[in-house]
Amino acid sequence: MREVMTKSMARNIFYGGSLFFIIIFVGLSAHSHLYITSTSTNAETLTESVAAGKRVWEDKACINCHTILGEGAYFAPEVGNVMTRWGVLDDPDLAFETLKGWMESQPSGIEGRRQMPQFHLTDEEIRDLSNFLIWTDKIDAQDWPPNDAG
Repeated sequence: MREVMTKSMARNIFYGGSLFFIIIFVGLSAHSHLYITSTSTNAETLTESVAAGKRVWEDKACINCHTILGEGAYFAPEVGNVMTRWGVLDDPDLAFETLKGWMESQPSGIEGRRQMPQFHLTDEEIRDLSNFLIWTDKIDAQDWPPNDAG
């Protein structure tokens, strides 16, 4: 091999390396997409109520205070596993009643605690939100959150 790199050698290394890493990038992107859509989202359990609950989550800007699966603000608790923490994951009616009681008691007025605003949600909106939180709790979040407290 020559001790001096020629212009054509540098060009070939650049194009060959670029092509190699572009192929790796495309392959990893395709793998990630397939993994997300086939194993982690639990898409077959999506219902209209779950989608409506997500719309409530977005319309009321819950993410401005809460995190869900690590995304959002860290002002209020993580809600990605709230139904497990409350022990109502497998009972949608109890989950609705528990969430309704919590939402209607806000703001709690407890001194020294952060106060959640009163959103005046309808029963249908609360049921949709509870179904969304149940669905979120059941997807494969790869052990997120890292502890039970969220």
